[in-house]
Order: sequence, then structure tokens, then C-alpha cells
Amino acid sequence: MGLGWFSPPVVFVHMDLLAEPTLVRSNATALPSSAMDGALRRGPMRPAKLAPVRRRISGRVLARRLRQADLTALAAATAWVLSRAHGGLLAVTLGEAGPEILGALAAAAALKAAQTYDLGPRETLWPHLLKTAAATALGGVLALAGSAAGFVAPAEAGLFELSLVSGLSVLHAFDWMLVRRWRKAGRLTPNVVVVGATPNAQKLIEAAMASREVAVLGVFDDRASRIPPSIHGVPVLGDTKALMTHKLIPFVDRIVITVAPSAQTRVRELMERLKLLPNAVTLFMDMEGVDAQRAALSRLTEAPLTQVSGERAEDGRETAKRAQDLVFGVLALLAAAPIMAATALAVRLDSPGPIFFRQRRHGFNNEVINVWKFRSMRHDAADATAARQVSADDDRVTRVGKVIRRLSLDELPQLFNVLGGEMSLVGPRPHAIGMKTDGAEAAAFVAEYAWRHRMKPGITGWAQINGSVGALETAEQVRRRVALDVDYIERQSFWLDLYILIMTLPALLGDKTSVR
Repeated sequence: MGLGWFSPPVVFVHMDLLAEPTLVRSNATALPSSAMDGALRRGPMRPAKLAPVRRRISGRVLARRLRQADLTALAAATAWVLSRAHGGLLAVTLGEAGPEILGALAAAAALKAAQTYDLGPRETLWPHLLKTAAATALGGVLALAGSAAGFVAPAEAGLFELSLVSGLSVLHAFDWMLVRRWRKAGRLTPNVVVVGATPNAQKLIEAAMASREVAVLGVFDDRASRIPPSIHGVPVLGDTKALMTHKLIPFVDRIVITVAPSAQTRVRELMERLKLLPNAVTLFMDMEGVDAQRAALSRLTEAPLTQVSGERAEDGRETAKRAQDLVFGVLALLAAAPIMAATALAVRLDSPGPIFFRQRRHGFNNEVINVWKFRSMRHDAADATAARQVSADDDRVTRVGKVIRRLSLDELPQLFNVLGGEMSLVGPRPHAIGMKTDGAEAAAFVAEYAWRHRMKPGITGWAQINGSVGALETAEQVRRRVALDVDYIERQSFWLDLYILIMTLPALLGDKTSVR
């Protein structure tokens, strides 16, 4: 969700650079400009398909889910064997079940100790299955020991051994194929862009190419005349001004500044400029030694598959928020279905044109999403960019449109955006791209405007229950809404979201002055 973006940048420090040296051009970077076109300009680490950050899967969360699936499978296999051998689970005594239970626990511990949840980018299927089978076989060994001691029948011990090894091997084969598929889709490997074509950038790219734990999509540097067209094949895509509006931004997990720490003025300027983006920013400094560089790279990814324990607060918050969206979103959709059907019919009968209105807006991390609404304006007067915001007695609004806008019924189709993962029930309201306020783009009035995109947009939010509803007609109204949105992002929690959901209906119905 990105709450960490409000904390100071993570710094990997080994301050032995006294000045920022000029990058040495190697054979790998001495490429003709024509070679930078097409596939080569994508770079060696860019996945075949770029997934937006909101669809990225945390390595910690995935590894924990895989282990939970294993524990469930071990419990099911144990229960099945005991039930089959003793005529039902209720007929099994603790002494009879002891060897199998201990075997299942031993298998679970062995699977973790054998690092079967690493699933690194270079791990092939058969070595992984061999490691899995060896770990689960340990549980069967305990059952066989119980058979030798007379606690378990030999046939029962053999069945237990076979069920553990075969069941977990099939499950891990599925896990391996799933992880491989997600890697190809760009959903597992964090994407970064580098600011500063420096030796530090060269070290970072070399480490990333060796480990494949992070994908460096491109390099940005303001010194276009003094830098090569690429670094180890990773293309230089422009200066920092180009970065601010680059189409890669919605797919970038982190922006890494690789400028030497001694260049304090330049680092400060870059930080001031880049803080206007919704992406996380990290300052990466020189690390001596291979081990130190690998450790820094691992911290940079923030989501290595090898770290099963030690859940980050952001992981738990994101999981809870998504669960809240799915549960309450489905319930809200079921409850609102009759109202939505009646609204759709009223819109269709009231004026010619489609029932729904679709508008492009900025979502999480500046991703462009299509937000759905019931059409409330005449079809020929549709304003997809909100160049003119709705005003009182707006002649573009239909008769039905006035009613559904007053009751906010036009927003109900956004429940489909929530269930699809593009929006959340609670979050900053998404504004139309290029929305105008007092003749100028609303984003021009607040330098931190993009901070609103550090979390998924919502159907309702902290700003809405605090009176910032409807059109933004003045610069002061824009500043107030951004301030409320940023305040919410800094404080977001499951219980705050629940409070906002509860307060939304009375806040909207009690507001008689806002133009909607």
C-alpha cells in the first residue's frame, strides 16, 4: 500500500566515495544509437509483460501462503491415513496417532529447513522436487520407527510415507509452476529505475543481473552528453524531467538514487524533485565486497522469497485491507443490486445514451484505470477529462442524474473496480486525469498532489466524511482535499477504514451544500 513512502529513504551506507566519478564506458555500453530501438531498449531485465505495482505479489506473503498450504496438506494427509487405518478419526487414540503427528510436524520443520520456499529464479523443477521429497520423507521415517516399536502397523506407516511424499511433491510441483508463471508475468520480481549513471549504478545492475532478485528497468540522468546509451544493456531512458512523466512509473516499485553521497547538493535536489512522485525513493550507496552488495540488494527488494518469517507491517495491512474490500465489497454489491438495477433502468429511460460512463483516472502509483459510474449527464455533453467540473444547476446533468448524484448512487458501479483490485472501498477519491480547477490543472496547486496515489483510490474516504465532497472549484479546496488524503494515508488501518465506511452514509446524506 505504500505507507513506507512517508518514512525517510532507506540508506545502504558505506561512505568511502569522496566525489562522483565519471562512469567508465565498457564494451557492453558502447552501443550505436540505432541499437537502442525496439527490443534492446527494453533492457535485459525487463519482464515480457509489465504488471502494475498493485498486482505485485510480496515474496514474504507468497512464501508464507505456500507454507500454510503445506501445513494444511500435511494435516489432511495425516487425518486421512489415521481415519483409513483405524476406521475413523474418532476411534484413534493419542498413542496410536502420536507417530503420524510427530512425523507430520517433522516434515513441516524439514521443509522449512531445506529452504523449499526459496523458489529462486534459477531453481529448476526436479532439484526442487527432490529436496521436497527428501524433507517429507523424514516424517515417514518417524512413522516407520513407530512401526518398528510396535506403535504403528507397517502398512499404516508405509501408507503415511507414501501419502506425504507423493502429496507434497505434487503440491510443490504446482507451486513451482505457479511461481514460474508469475515471474514471467512480472508479478514477483520488484521493478526499480536508477537515477544517476554512476559506478554505483553499475554495481547495482551487476548485482541485480547476477541474482535476478530485482529488475532494473532503466537509468535516468541529467548529464545526457556525458553518459553512455546503456549500462550493461539497461537503457538510459532520459533525464529526471522525463522520469516525472514516464510511462514506466505505474510499474516501478522503487526509484533508486545512485549518486555518490559526497554530492550532497545534487542528492538534495534529486530528493526534492522525486518526492513529487508516488513511488518509493531509496538512496543506494557504495558497498564494498560481494556479500555486502548482496545484502544491500536483498534489502532493496524488500520481498525476498527466502524470508518466510518476519512479516512487515505493510504486508499485514495490505492483506487486511484487501480482505476487507472483498468481503464488504461482495456484501455491498449484493445489497445494492436492486438499487443498481433500478438506477440503470431509470438512466436508460431518462435520456438517450449508454447506462454507464467510463472515465480514465489515476490509480495507485499513477496507474491509469477506467472508473465506472452510472451516466448522469447527457451523452453528447460527456466530459471525460473534467475540463469543466459540475456546478449547481449544470445544464449537462439529466433529471435522473441530479437525483443519483445527490445520493451518490452514480458511484455504485465502482464496486466492480474494487472487486477487480483497481480501487478500494476506502481511499483517496480518484480524480479525472487533467482535471481543471479555476482554469488550471488541479495538480498544479499542490506540489504533493501525486502523494494521493500512494494508495489505491477509494469509493469513499477520509476527505469525504470530513466535508471535502464533489467539485473542487478553488485552489484552497484542492489543497484541503490533498491534505486530508495524505493524512489518511499516513494513518490508514483496518479500524479507521471501518469507521469511514460507517460514517460515509450519514456524512453524504447530511451534506446539503456540496455540488455533486
